[in-house]
Amino acid sequence: MAERTRVPRIPTHAETQANPGILDEFNTVVIEEFRATGGKVGGPFADSAVLLLTTTGARSGQRRQTPLEYFTVDDRILIAGTRGGAPQNPAWVHNLRAHPAVHVEIGTDAYGAVAQEITGAERDDLFTRIVQLCPRIDSYPKPARIIPVFELRRARPHS
Repeated sequence: MAERTRVPRIPTHAETQANPGILDEFNTVVIEEFRATGGKVGGPFADSAVLLLTTTGARSGQRRQTPLEYFTVDDRILIAGTRGGAPQNPAWVHNLRAHPAVHVEIGTDAYGAVAQEITGAERDDLFTRIVQLCPRIDSYPKPARIIPVFELRRARPHS
């Protein structure tokens, strides 16, 4: 029997341009399901590892929560700003570049972390490995931008 989920398909870039609120609505449903199931999300994320990333808005300073697919490569937690191959980076990329201190929720584990952008040859290698883990990414439109990759490093507790 298929598992029940309220999570719809991921809105396309064109749909988010026509209706900017659609992505917020989608994210709200994903976050609700994540919380209700201890971090398991169905629908398009049924076979994916999903985390909740809380960032600080680059301009607003407001806390923003975004569900994201993440990838574990060599024991490193990585996220990639694919935005489904859209020409622009997702808003969370701008927020991380301005304020790298974040809050991460994976399953029932929640912790402070620091996001470090990976660049150059290391980024290229890690992105190739991410695509191997998630071949769907290779089917996205190929934007002119370099898709950013970040590592989320658990923050050290203050002593």
